[in-house]
Amino acid sequence: MNGIIDLTVIQVALAYIFVLFVLVIVRLRGINREKEIIISSIRMTLQLILTGHVLLFVFNNPNPYITIAIIIIMEIFAIYTIFKKFKTKLSPQLKKVIALSMSIGTLICLTYFLFVVIRIPKWYEPQYFIPIAGMLIGNSMTGISLGINSLIEGMTTNKATIEEALILGATPQLASKNVINKAFDSAILPTINSMLGMGIIFLPGMMTGQILAGVIPTTAITYQIAIMLGIFGSVSLTVIIMLHLGYKTFFNKQNQLQN
Repeated sequence: MNGIIDLTVIQVALAYIFVLFVLVIVRLRGINREKEIIISSIRMTLQLILTGHVLLFVFNNPNPYITIAIIIIMEIFAIYTIFKKFKTKLSPQLKKVIALSMSIGTLICLTYFLFVVIRIPKWYEPQYFIPIAGMLIGNSMTGISLGINSLIEGMTTNKATIEEALILGATPQLASKNVINKAFDSAILPTINSMLGMGIIFLPGMMTGQILAGVIPTTAITYQIAIMLGIFGSVSLTVIIMLHLGYKTFFNKQNQLQN
């Protein structure tokens, strides 16, 4: 395997031709997206440059406190992103459930993955800890968002059916069973579809990055299989914890649906 080809500033700058191409298209078609495209391109560039320098420092100076701080920042930002996405739709109780399920689900899977599957020599090794935590937390955040959206929509549209089941003596859990199952299915379906197409329809980013960096494909594949299973487990665990605790926030102490 050959080593990676280092890109010069000029070579990276040439890639911005794709941004110019899209800007020309939206301008010609009268689509008012120029500002968002320019801002997102500049922001992406600055964020990645800053992240690269931060990671370079962290990798060269491995420290357990820095690793823990980065994980906490990742978790807080992911939870804040979910809160911001749904704004006023989330009750204070549901926000607590989201924060709890995100933290517990991702940390359990991250700990298992690093210490049992990969078996890193130092538990705070940032080269493994940070990128894998990012993938687990990021995908779990997406799964929670999809699950929350489906749960809120299901509890609203099926209000009459749930109340009817409660009148007939069903528990809140039984009355909400179909809504919870549908929300779980909606949350994990993108991950399942991603696993179905992986390797045939597309090569995932992590595997592609490793191959470009000179890692032999068979080694890159073993890492990709392991991380996809870790992502699947993290998404499933965070969503099922959120749904198991979240549906209860829609009921009062008398087991009645709250308005």
